[in-house]
Amino acid sequence: MDLARFWNFSAGPSMLPDPVLNQISIDILDWNSTGISVADINHRSKHFEIIYNEAESYLRSLLELSSDYCILFMQGGGQGANAIVPMNMIGRNRANKADFIISGYWSSKSYLEACRYGDVSVIADNSYITKIDDHDYDPYTWFPANESIKTRYGSSYLQFCSNETINGVEFVDWSGIANNINSDAVLVVDASSNLLTRKLDINCTGVVFACAQKNAGISGVTIFIVRKDLIGKALHICPSIFDYMNIFNEHSRYNTPPVFAIYVTGLVLKWLKMNGGIKRMEYSNLEKSQLLYNFIDSTSFYINKIHSSVRSRVNIPFFLSNNLLTDIFIEKAENLGLMNIRGHRSLGGLRASIYNAMPIDGVMALINYMRDFECYYG
Repeated sequence: MDLARFWNFSAGPSMLPDPVLNQISIDILDWNSTGISVADINHRSKHFEIIYNEAESYLRSLLELSSDYCILFMQGGGQGANAIVPMNMIGRNRANKADFIISGYWSSKSYLEACRYGDVSVIADNSYITKIDDHDYDPYTWFPANESIKTRYGSSYLQFCSNETINGVEFVDWSGIANNINSDAVLVVDASSNLLTRKLDINCTGVVFACAQKNAGISGVTIFIVRKDLIGKALHICPSIFDYMNIFNEHSRYNTPPVFAIYVTGLVLKWLKMNGGIKRMEYSNLEKSQLLYNFIDSTSFYINKIHSSVRSRVNIPFFLSNNLLTDIFIEKAENLGLMNIRGHRSLGGLRASIYNAMPIDGVMALINYMRDFECYYG
């Protein structure tokens, strides 16, 4: 197959930019003209110090982070983060309370894990059919209104998922939520799939976390952005390697960090910086997603059920009006180099994840295929 025609629509790990792949192919044999493979670099070496500092510096610059926040490169992925957050945050207030907004699969997973560590409550959710503008919307296809979101007295934090990777719901009015919570609570955001894709108000949050394999590298490293005054509140049951204080004090080297994953993250962040930063990515992601949504909306053959105000720009689930054609659609798509288009097993259907590294050519290749498929089977 012609590699130029291979497009990875996976929700994660996602495709990497070509310049990043080219640099990896060089550095895997000889990193920075040292004669050392990047895969052999020791995490206590001066070489890793360079890699770590560059990754942190690029991320801080791209997000315009103030000195009030620290960056932690941790492990455990999204599932691990679901435990790391409550173990570090729920004990801020004596009541050991945390509140959640449920908007889909991943926020539900976060909530269930947090229930192991204290008094945890769902204060707003979209798990039922609702009517908006005289139209009925299914569960997990809309987002609760800001005015309905109120934290409980004594709650340590409110957590929500900014972009539901599986369900395709994206909500970015972080400050709107932050303004509605009690003064003794802080906002925690799972931004795994939309961090670095658009301008986001991190300054209104206490903690933001994101798995790198969407828009910031490969699987193996999870980025935590933590307001410094929130460090040092871990529960006594928190493993030492997951205590924010230990990771912060040791510059993400309390234990052996994922050196190669952090190196790739640094390359991706450098690519982002050199290609217009978040402002450019936001424009590109808006353009790509509008093209795909506009095509889906132009026909009854394909269906997207998400309310237009919270449609994700990076994870676009859709269904065929005749679901018996789904497997045929996927098989023929793969034959054309349109890979990993199957929807999540919990939802079915199809899903196109079009993160930062997906060029508009890939989106157009998908749209052209969808048009041809409809002409033949519609």
